[in-house]
Amino acid sequence: MAFQALIVDDSSAVRAFVRASLEDADFARVQEAETGFEALRLLAANTFDVVIVDVNMPDINGLELLAFMKKSPRQQGARKILISTQVDGSDSKQGAELGADAFLKKPFEVDELRSMIRDLLGSAEEVSR
Repeated sequence: MAFQALIVDDSSAVRAFVRASLEDADFARVQEAETGFEALRLLAANTFDVVIVDVNMPDINGLELLAFMKKSPRQQGARKILISTQVDGSDSKQGAELGADAFLKKPFEVDELRSMIRDLLGSAEEVSR
């Protein structure tokens, strides 16, 4: 069975790309959130193995979302990947302090994302439940 993933990005193109990348061959089951507020609702009601969060969003940004997740008992086991077009030292440093496990610069390749997730979750056998 595939692992559970949440992609949080205000770009529908990025969400569609990540969804297609992860749902291919039943690698993951993906839910999407267009806004930080929508993500908060999903995070409060579901448990995810991986949460992929855009840093720059118009309402609640990715760093604020990580701060919420850090306090949420439901999301303690989730691996968190920050994505952004800007690789800024302060964002990646603050993200790490808030519990981000990895930082991925947009645009990225499907294999790069999948490899990062495999590394974070362990082998493919461990990912499958």
